[in-house]
Amino acid sequence: MRVVFAGTPVFAERALASLLASRHPVVGVLTQPDRPAGRGQRLVPSPVKARALDAGLPVLQPASLRGEAGQPVLAAIADLRPDVVVVAAYGLILPQPVLDVAPLGCLNIHASLLPRWRGAAPIVRAVQAGDRETGICIMKMEAGLDTGPVALALPTPIHPDESAGELHDRLAALGATAIVTVLDRLAADPDSVRFEPQPTEGVTYAHKIEKAEATVDWRLDARQVADHIRAFDPVPASRSALAREPDQPIRLYRPTVLAAVRGAAPGSILAAGPQEGLVVACGDGAVRIGELQRAGGRRLAAGDYLRGHAVMPGERFELPA
Repeated sequence: MRVVFAGTPVFAERALASLLASRHPVVGVLTQPDRPAGRGQRLVPSPVKARALDAGLPVLQPASLRGEAGQPVLAAIADLRPDVVVVAAYGLILPQPVLDVAPLGCLNIHASLLPRWRGAAPIVRAVQAGDRETGICIMKMEAGLDTGPVALALPTPIHPDESAGELHDRLAALGATAIVTVLDRLAADPDSVRFEPQPTEGVTYAHKIEKAEATVDWRLDARQVADHIRAFDPVPASRSALAREPDQPIRLYRPTVLAAVRGAAPGSILAAGPQEGLVVACGDGAVRIGELQRAGGRRLAAGDYLRGHAVMPGERFELPA
């Protein structure tokens, strides 16, 4: 089965690697244009482009697939004669002519159990919401946002202390396996693959992450604060500034929920030391922060951080407006 692959970040690169190891030939790749990165702002290829070039595949990098700008790309895809287009975290909207270019359409690897968390950031939003389960769906794409019928859904638990980054890696591996499973079934017997419509109930949207969301609101209960910190690990990283250093936010990682603390103002530091770590009061309960990072510094275990940075019980973190 001839495959054109469309994807950009590491999540998609894992799927491309799985396809390259399968019996389905990848005949071309779409990925986003190279982006400036690092202090020198040099153009850097996406992980998918790097993998594709290593495999000797033709790579298309349009800035858009819409309108006249997309016509040459559509023609190039058609010339590759794909049986199916596989999409994973591509980042560009596919207009209807692209959705229709292959006989089997476009199959998307989506990192949630649809219809929950349609949209751009399903992994982060699932962790932030305190969900106990998520998964991978292989979905046939249509004009609506992640509304298409599902061929395969694979659930997986979200572990209580798991960061979004760790969950991302597990889901990337799961998605890479799932897409090959579906393609194998389609190649063997297309009629054996049932694309089930999504339920009309339980729809939620995983809106794009805004950097301003990363500020911790200590007025939330401890579980919500911990989920927030896990959700934004590793990027953009939850952060909070001490009241005495309001312009120097500290990045926070590895939270542990502690028992209820009465009478402590949200954001106040209850303990700070190499042995006890950093304990912060929340609206209900408290959290122990396991790792911290100053701007420009390394991510450190709380004990190591506190040996080099004076933080005292009784101090407080600022609350967002």
